[in-house]
Amino acid sequence: MTDQQFDVVIAGGGPVGMALALALTEYEFSVLLLEARKLPENVSDPRPLALSYGSHLLLQRLGVWEKLTQATPITTIHISNRGHFGHAVLTADEAGVPALGYVVNYHALYESMRGLLQARQVNYQTGAQVSSIQTNPSQAQVTYQQDASNKWAQSSLLVLADGGRLAEQVEGIHYHVHDYQQWAVVSNVRVEAPERGAAFERFTLDGPLALLPSGDDYALVWTMPVAKAEAILQLDDQSFLTCLHDHFGDRMGSFIRAGKRSGFPLALKYASAVTSQRTVLIGNAAQTLHPVAGQGFNLGLRDAWELVDEIRHVPAGAAGEPGSARMLAMYNQRRRYDKQAGRLFTDSLVKLFTTDIPLCQTFAGLGLTALDCLPPVKRFVARRMIFGARG
Repeated sequence: MTDQQFDVVIAGGGPVGMALALALTEYEFSVLLLEARKLPENVSDPRPLALSYGSHLLLQRLGVWEKLTQATPITTIHISNRGHFGHAVLTADEAGVPALGYVVNYHALYESMRGLLQARQVNYQTGAQVSSIQTNPSQAQVTYQQDASNKWAQSSLLVLADGGRLAEQVEGIHYHVHDYQQWAVVSNVRVEAPERGAAFERFTLDGPLALLPSGDDYALVWTMPVAKAEAILQLDDQSFLTCLHDHFGDRMGSFIRAGKRSGFPLALKYASAVTSQRTVLIGNAAQTLHPVAGQGFNLGLRDAWELVDEIRHVPAGAAGEPGSARMLAMYNQRRRYDKQAGRLFTDSLVKLFTTDIPLCQTFAGLGLTALDCLPPVKRFVARRMIFGARG
């Protein structure tokens, strides 16, 4: 059995875990990044990521942004409610930023970050399946399997950045889960009359439909009840495009091409606590949100960035740092409001616009109208979507 000692061990090598490891390379901390999956080969992954302008700035600071081959800016977001009055338009100019956000391909971001990890010689181990976690007041220990060998690593701080599986082993942490009884269908589609830089969030009683500009096409995130999603995924391309047009409308003309489609279930899932003895949860290990308004990854990236900001303030040579109870309490306090606001915002949007009660739909329409007519409120909402609860 191989053993190793580090300042920080990160379990979960997706983009949020990668961002944390990259940010820590600016400081003199030893880091081990563990990813359960093997490196993907020739992946054609249609999943879009909607990055806020704030996330763009963080990725720029990390040196990742210039490595991305394609990032499409969002300068305008049109928000509407199908079959009901009221709409709102958010613009980058009104929010005081060059772009509200950008759309990138998930796999392209992953590859850019992986290349940078290699260039900075970060200890990034793939195919490393963590099997157990143990902590005591002075350190954390993980045991993992890699290439048929058992290994373990010790650290002052253990960061869980996986999907939440490992947190089940952490004392005092459990998950609150709400199943939306919806799936998201994702694909890349082409329209007859695209609007440059414009994204669309169209609420329906089935769930929100988002179209995000992605190169010459649009990245589609279409949420709907499970049975409808299963039927939609079985349609041929032309039937799928016709159904999509009926649902979205004529704003950009006909839908003329669809790429590979995939679907996944949607739930709100968040940890009862994001810190425990020598342990902290970030990204999807801490919370998984509905994709409405594209807040999930951006919230996870802020988790990573602000955790590094707490770690970097550790006094040189301080006993028990990083990962002390004091440091974790400071991080927990710092992130609480942003996390709670992100959950409340996305969950409230879904429940309000999918409630088939006339009074609720009237209230939703009035809210959109008020948002569109009050520039200070519009700027307030836009900047919190971009930069988090503190705006």
